[in-house]
Amino acid sequence: MNLKSLAEDDRPREKFLLKGKSAVSDSELLAIIMGSGNREESAVELARRILNSVENNWHRLSQLSIKDLMKFKGVGEAKAISIATALEIGNRKSQQEVLERQQISSSKDVFEVLQPHLSDLSTEEFWAVFLNHQNKILYKTCLFRGGIASSVADVRVIFKLALEHFSTRIIVAHNHPAGSLKPSKEDINITQKIKDAGKLLDIDLLDHLILTQNNYYSFKDEGIL
Repeated sequence: MNLKSLAEDDRPREKFLLKGKSAVSDSELLAIIMGSGNREESAVELARRILNSVENNWHRLSQLSIKDLMKFKGVGEAKAISIATALEIGNRKSQQEVLERQQISSSKDVFEVLQPHLSDLSTEEFWAVFLNHQNKILYKTCLFRGGIASSVADVRVIFKLALEHFSTRIIVAHNHPAGSLKPSKEDINITQKIKDAGKLLDIDLLDHLILTQNNYYSFKDEGIL
């Protein structure tokens, strides 16, 4: 019996997707790792029996060897290795410190984040920095290459990424390889388009920077935004 043969409400993978990881029990998590049970037991039932053997303690389960795990009917070498691998990932995760996200508090902070990416380019690139409500960076990426005029029709791409990363604030930036910091008409137009689109989704455009090799222009600092 495999996961697909279970009743809809009992499928761990579907439950994980529909209700979230916190709604999945320990035995269901282990069932997802194994993928299938044996002829007499579903994956969940097999997982429940394995966990009962170690008093439902993940630490004790992690102490079992591959051979120990393979003593359970339906657990071959591949499943045993999958279980041991998942437990080892959890062990390594617990030993690592949570990385603190970088917080943006000024246009200079943005310049320092993006300068390594944009300062020495010979062509124009348009970047976006996606932030949470505390102005901490969630994600940053290059969106367009080859000129800002060509990016005007793709404002939707910016907000698609913002929604995917649960961002509530964004900062955009692009470089001027020729060295001028003066915003063009296209620069001003795209800034307004992004700002207006953000209002509909409650996603704030905090700033738009133009970068050269050693300097930058901030729409916010200059009172344009």
